[in-house]
Amino acid sequence: MKDVKGWRRKFGVIGPSTNTIVQPDFDDMRIKGVTNHYSRIFTPNSSAISNETFLSGTTKISEGVIDAVKSVMTCNPDYLVMGMSAITFYDGIKGADMFKKKVEDASGIKVSIGSHSVSSALDAYGGIKKIAFLSPYYPVANQEVKRYFEESGFSVVKDICLECKSWTAIAEVEESFLNELIVKELNSDDVDAIIQVGTNLSMVKLAMKLECKLNKPVIAINTATYWHALRVNNIADKIEGFGKLLSDY
Repeated sequence: MKDVKGWRRKFGVIGPSTNTIVQPDFDDMRIKGVTNHYSRIFTPNSSAISNETFLSGTTKISEGVIDAVKSVMTCNPDYLVMGMSAITFYDGIKGADMFKKKVEDASGIKVSIGSHSVSSALDAYGGIKKIAFLSPYYPVANQEVKRYFEESGFSVVKDICLECKSWTAIAEVEESFLNELIVKELNSDDVDAIIQVGTNLSMVKLAMKLECKLNKPVIAINTATYWHALRVNNIADKIEGFGKLLSDY
């Protein structure tokens, strides 16, 4: 017997309790027969005022991941989708693989994580060698993101960290500000693709607009992660309104 709403797949989505963007983003990209079931990692809305506090905060979130996984498994999902990205980049490819294995060992099912999903998206576009990325993080976390991408074979030309002052403040960054920052400071002729990381930063619609405007791939991590989850589950539906990744690949 199949779930009457999630007859194609039931996705268990794991994310911080402070994250207000990833859940509506994933629901906007949801297609008929696929359902999303959000499980929140308890996360105090701590202030981040330095590299040390940011790193400590994300480490604390990481410690709560398995409890959230155990909670969502009670609805018997077919697959898991990670709705928090920073910790999936830590310690490069090895760290990402270890994090993925930890979640899969605890759940008994597979999971899509942000780091692997973005690198798969870049491979899907093809021909991408030099990238630039934007995050709401602090420099210490951007260093980890850069390390992951460089270990994956990409050259990071430039990066920007917004140094948002709390977890909920990430969701308050306005699209107009991000648009100007990317166009004026992150984009350049020597950049093949632009990436946004940080799942509580709202950019799935802006990424689509910028992709058309700049004539190059602009990948929002929420788009990449949901795309990856669909495709590895053999769901090939093309979805309009979120850029070429979902409409063409």
